[in-house]
Amino acid sequence: MKKVVVVLLALVMITASVFAQGTSEAQSAKYTVGICQLVQHPALDAATQGFKDALIKGLGSDVAIDEQNASGEATNCSTIINGFVAKNVDLILANATAPLQAAASATSTIPVLGTSITDYASALEIDGWTGTVGTNVSGTSDLAPLSEQAAMIKELFPTAKKVGLLYCSAEANSVYQVEEMEKYLAALGITTVRFSFTDTNDVASVAQKAADSSDVIYIPTDNTAASNTEAIANVVIPAKTPVVAGEEGICSGCGVATLSISYYDIGYATGEMAVQILRDGADVSKMPVQYAPQVTKKYNAEICDKLGIAAPAGYVAI
Repeated sequence: MKKVVVVLLALVMITASVFAQGTSEAQSAKYTVGICQLVQHPALDAATQGFKDALIKGLGSDVAIDEQNASGEATNCSTIINGFVAKNVDLILANATAPLQAAASATSTIPVLGTSITDYASALEIDGWTGTVGTNVSGTSDLAPLSEQAAMIKELFPTAKKVGLLYCSAEANSVYQVEEMEKYLAALGITTVRFSFTDTNDVASVAQKAADSSDVIYIPTDNTAASNTEAIANVVIPAKTPVVAGEEGICSGCGVATLSISYYDIGYATGEMAVQILRDGADVSKMPVQYAPQVTKKYNAEICDKLGIAAPAGYVAI
């Protein structure tokens, strides 16, 4: 019994020592940055990693990072963000639209940087967009030129007459992309039909409707779709309906082609903005939203083979 007590006391002392060390390290950091990521999937994961790499490169041991994931729930975003505000962190990274909206509502004083945001004007309901939010919010956008995406659909499928637009109606940025794609595709003589789902539960059934009545499906940079590519693939591949996606992660799971940006790169650029704010005293309200420096046409070789689509000239395999 004495030996058991001694071992238990030793474990308690070790645990207390480790906790004290972690607390000391957090307290010794000059800055604390809270990261709220909407959901775990490759694109958002890459953006968060890029952000952290740039932040650590610029600030080193001067920064402590509190990284939390909302598991795809908007209510969790609010809880996480409110926790950051209560702790009075020095800066918040909002990775995706729901965290950005929660952060913009929760604080007007703590600098907030967004990443993986398609359109800040739609996300924050800003009229007369000039490229700068003008409040405590700025960041980076994951928007690849929609006009070029529409042209890519026409290039790959010149005989297509009807494009189904598959997206989550609860995501403001997805709605924005769909509205813009309708205009660009109409100018190319292509009819569009919207197929919207509200959450994960109806993705497969809505995808089936889209596959049954479309020559091609377009999926924008949509977080719900990105988290359910397997369910979509299980529908569109047997139906032989090709998907053109707004980002590489979705294309990897269920698409044939995409106009791709690097989420790591936009995350890294956001981290550099954070360093400018924290270390150099830059005014976030005057920082324009930044965009990916380049885009690349990519294709999914495996799904193209399954659908009998030849590898397009000028496209890079994912």
